[in-house]
Amino acid sequence: MFVRAARPTVSLARSLSTSTQNNAKVAVLGASGGIGQPLSLLLKNSPLVSHLSLFDIAHTPGVAADLSHIETRANVTGHMGPDQLDAALQGCDVVVIPAGVPRKPGMTRDDLFNTNATIVATLADACARNCPEAMICIIANPVNSTIPIASEVMKKYGVYNPNRMFGVTTLDIVRANAFVAELKGLDPARVNIPVIGGHAGKTIIPLISQCTPKVEFPADQLAALTARIQEAGTEVVKAKAGAGSATLSMAYAGARFTFSVLDAMNGKEGVVECGYVRSEETECKYFSTPLLLGKSGIEKNLGLGKLTAFEEQLVAEAMTELKASIKKGEDFVANMK
Repeated sequence: MFVRAARPTVSLARSLSTSTQNNAKVAVLGASGGIGQPLSLLLKNSPLVSHLSLFDIAHTPGVAADLSHIETRANVTGHMGPDQLDAALQGCDVVVIPAGVPRKPGMTRDDLFNTNATIVATLADACARNCPEAMICIIANPVNSTIPIASEVMKKYGVYNPNRMFGVTTLDIVRANAFVAELKGLDPARVNIPVIGGHAGKTIIPLISQCTPKVEFPADQLAALTARIQEAGTEVVKAKAGAGSATLSMAYAGARFTFSVLDAMNGKEGVVECGYVRSEETECKYFSTPLLLGKSGIEKNLGLGKLTAFEEQLVAEAMTELKASIKKGEDFVANMK
């Protein structure tokens, strides 16, 4: 029996030290970038991974050589440029996609759309041809649009499986846990807050009423905390003053989600993570909610749970933007030549 809002059963620290053995081939597409390198390092450290396949348009052989010197079991291969993309993906069980351009000060996630949409469509096309059964975990922003893009590309090949296509929103949960723990003097490793909706601005909806352990805030503090979680990415972009966006925390969150997927594929029960997926939980085609993961991907969508009036209002306010982002992604693929 699982508890809907339970802390995901695999913490990052435990993933690195567990004796669980698995023969999973995991590809990181965008492995030389600001997220890709630390993400690849975390994956290399895990006994859940037997083959780490790294792809990017530049520098991948060096990243692969560097990581291959680490004394863990994962074999590392580096693949560079379009000609080597197919080889990087063949036989993969899980594909993690942090590829794309990062946000700069003044940019919204939507400003990234044209560049990252083309990148994600190209990579999804390669996944459809080379590893159609793989779990696809997309980090590339804007996630609210890139998941519809990848889904539509997979549909064109007749290999779309909504239970194996994930938008990685884990960073929103990680941030919510960290911020609430800080405010309440709690151990962040024991805090779990579901975050639903999407992965940009007001579409990010932290369900603080469903926090484990239970916490309460006055209305004004709750509103400020919610706004901080929603705009936490911008907080990092500003703090880096033009030198990038959230890379280290995103790598941590991406690794956490990947380890959960791998654990579930290995038969571990009760693995729960939030993810932005094809959904019938709301009027939006895609929506992030807690998901029970299994050997074949999503085993059960655990839904929104009981919302407060404040949270219901947040959901209502997110709908227009979320629907527009989804349509933008679908239209992009429909208009592709």
